[in-house]
Amino acid sequence: MAAGLVTMLLVALPTAVIPNPVFGRSIDATWWSYPMVLVTGILGGLLVATYVKEPAAPPSTGTGSDATDALHIEEADRPLTIGAVGGLVSFFAIGCPVCNKVVLIALGASGAVSWFAPIQPVLALASIVLMTWALRARLRGEASCSIG
Repeated sequence: MAAGLVTMLLVALPTAVIPNPVFGRSIDATWWSYPMVLVTGILGGLLVATYVKEPAAPPSTGTGSDATDALHIEEADRPLTIGAVGGLVSFFAIGCPVCNKVVLIALGASGAVSWFAPIQPVLALASIVLMTWALRARLRGEASCSIG
């Protein structure tokens, strides 16, 4: 739960979806920014939770082969990378289009409003897809016990 709250704050404070004295917005947050912050926090928190192990869990021993272990680590890090990219895309989707310096340099203020702002909902959906894929990939490898 704490990881979800931290994720929400990391997205909502710098984008000024949650008003604060440090960051501001030139254009008001859209109606869908608020649920998007919530969804990002939930997915981010769940994704972080998949990396937390029980304290009593024994450490994995690996296969003994350095090349195989490196491949296993690389495969394990892929959902983390995809989830982090999804979180970053969420940040751009929620942020003020004219407050984003990269967008301003690339498109100018009028381009940010006329070109970047309309694709922000698409970025929001892409973020949800990326974070959901990462979470699903992490949960696919988890062990579960039967109920009953």
